[in-house]
Amino acid sequence: MIKRILLSLTLTVLALPLRAEVQIQEVTSPGGLTAWLVEDHSIPFTALELRFRSGARLDAADKAGASNLMVGLLEEGAADRDARAFARATEDLAASFSYDLSDDFVSVSAKFLTENRDQAIALLRDSLIQPRFDADAVERVRQQVLSGILSDQKSPRDIASVSLRTLVYGDHPYARVKSGTIETVSALTQDDLRAAHQNALTQDRVYISAVGDISPQDLSALMGELLGNLPATGPDLPPAADLNLPGGVHVTEFETPQSMALFAQPGIKQEDPDFFAAYVLDLILGGGGFESRLMHEVREKRGLTYGIYSYLADKDGAQMWMGSVASGNERIGQAIQVIRDEWQKLLDQGVTEQELQDAKTYLTGAYPLRFDGNGNIAQILVGMQVSGMPIDYIATRNERVNAVTLADVQRVAKRLIDPAKLTFVVVGQPKGLIAN
Repeated sequence: MIKRILLSLTLTVLALPLRAEVQIQEVTSPGGLTAWLVEDHSIPFTALELRFRSGARLDAADKAGASNLMVGLLEEGAADRDARAFARATEDLAASFSYDLSDDFVSVSAKFLTENRDQAIALLRDSLIQPRFDADAVERVRQQVLSGILSDQKSPRDIASVSLRTLVYGDHPYARVKSGTIETVSALTQDDLRAAHQNALTQDRVYISAVGDISPQDLSALMGELLGNLPATGPDLPPAADLNLPGGVHVTEFETPQSMALFAQPGIKQEDPDFFAAYVLDLILGGGGFESRLMHEVREKRGLTYGIYSYLADKDGAQMWMGSVASGNERIGQAIQVIRDEWQKLLDQGVTEQELQDAKTYLTGAYPLRFDGNGNIAQILVGMQVSGMPIDYIATRNERVNAVTLADVQRVAKRLIDPAKLTFVVVGQPKGLIAN
């Protein structure tokens, strides 16, 4: 019955009209933790988002995959509940918890009913403070991870990702895949997982947001209850990566009828004053779906692929302008040449006024569509904090987009676009493609 109530409330939240304004309050706990809150008492439901600045980059080379396995075990038993009891308690409360890992972050999402808030937070707290890492649960999740690693070794896209990481990042932790290797994951011990847990979840690197039926006072108390017993500080984070983007084409042979290509050049940090101009530039080049130049030239005009895109990737310690395309072995060389030509054309000629206006119209019109539920809004608020955005960013974001001028875009194109460093990693059996 409770599950049906939560489902009904979730659907109600998703069906609510898009919010023209999001009023964000800053809330501080007695222990000094800070959260951003959007109150909405229309339904008895709250979404809570936590993001810890840590991630897979904290794993030592011989412990690669430790953070990933640890995060996968946070809901596999905690305190006095084993995995089955924890799952049953979560279901009985009609709560929802999810845990995720990236290179730079551990993310925790929680959704719960107001009437069950205290019990849900106590259960979530157990998973964060007292995960059990029971031997049977460790082995079960370990086998799932190992199965995923073996599957990735047969995926051209995943092979290309590993090849690009290895080429670009060298001996930096970003070069390692977060899931680890067969050898490192097989060797991980319970002590390794406990150490990864201590390093990853600390009070000094947590960002918090809440959206829904909760007051500032209740959120303040909740933060202390939920996170007060975590370690105060974490280990030093790795330094920024020294990117190796030598340009050219780098091929990994793999038996497949279609080659996968990833490409990258140096990018830009989100807090850079030129970021919005770069964002508009990328949308025009390859980030705008069927309206982008790359989609038009590579797919629509020449039929070389079903899909191609580009995007700005901003890690804590590395910024790249990246993209992806897949094409038949005999046609991937042509697709790469078209991409190079468009890169050069954007540098030499810039964009048109019409392209700029169309991109700005799309970006400003699509932005409100992101605010389609408490969970999504909570994730946006945490993302804003992580990126160092001001608390009024939502209200001013479209103004920043509209403030981008044609001169801004042309200047940033000259600043950023670097055809000599545009590097392609190809996995497949490409025909007639000259590799480095």
